[in-house]
Amino acid sequence: MTRTDIRLALPSKGRLQISTLEFLAHCGFDVKQNSTRGYIGSIPALPNVTVLLQRPSDIITSVSNGGVDLGITGYDVIADANVDDQVNVLHNALGFGRCKVVIAVPEALPIHTMADLARYAATMPTPLRVATKYHHLTRNFLAKHGVTPFVLINAEGSLEVVPEIGYADIIVDIAETGSTLQANRLRVIEDGILLTSQSSLVANRAALLRPAVRAVAIELLEYFEAHQRAEGYFMVVANVRGASLEDVGRKVTLQTTLAGLQGPTIAPVYPNPTSAAANGDAHWFAVTLVVSRSVMTNAVEQLRAIGGSGVVVTPITYIFEEQPTRVAALRALSQ
Repeated sequence: MTRTDIRLALPSKGRLQISTLEFLAHCGFDVKQNSTRGYIGSIPALPNVTVLLQRPSDIITSVSNGGVDLGITGYDVIADANVDDQVNVLHNALGFGRCKVVIAVPEALPIHTMADLARYAATMPTPLRVATKYHHLTRNFLAKHGVTPFVLINAEGSLEVVPEIGYADIIVDIAETGSTLQANRLRVIEDGILLTSQSSLVANRAALLRPAVRAVAIELLEYFEAHQRAEGYFMVVANVRGASLEDVGRKVTLQTTLAGLQGPTIAPVYPNPTSAAANGDAHWFAVTLVVSRSVMTNAVEQLRAIGGSGVVVTPITYIFEEQPTRVAALRALSQ
């Protein structure tokens, strides 16, 4: 039976779940978990979508086999699943869940490069034992660097202890800072980075042919990209005294950090008839511009220097500009 509902899979636990839910909330998509069935949820902003909470590795499986239409999981999991024919990566850089898939060896071994590892493996009496859950990525990477013979040992969890226990010679695992590997006397091979990863939005290719699924995917992408574009930017509004709009515009544009995105917006302020300002020769104008956090102090100082006062700073949630390339690609599916 063909499904008509729309399903979005999200990580079910750990830091990746927390980061995913926070990111969605910042984008306007708060997730509400079912009080009786904890692995099911909803998004009020997307009332026709059912949220399923799953392990990151299960998410890509569910999306690839069509049980789920959309999902957010790590790009490392997606790349290792090798399901390009069934899955479309809609956005591979959501800005959280950053890590690297690396090869780590015991510090006592004289192995610093992949060439060292290839020589070491060739002289061993038995195949090099590699503990990892990334079988596809590891197999291809070792073959690319001429490491042979080797055998892959399926393992998950705390792989850092595996070489010391003795059932594998090296490991391939994710690392964020490398501190855990160092604490367990492991060293990342200098050129042994298989993949740089962060959280990604994926979709089942066949599901995207359904207009309702495609519409949800487009809405998610629009808000994701608009929120990412807005991160670190603020809207600044100030009242500036001047003889005319052109006079104030000239003062503003001569400053180095008051250009805004495409330029400042300047509008006349209607004065209070009872105020002293209403009876003078100069007029007040509202100047609105967008600046990054890194130049905020300079922007405020420059506004003051040209007579600005009442400076109001507001965080920006979204910046929608021209249609993003990712959204345009999705819209093209319906043409």
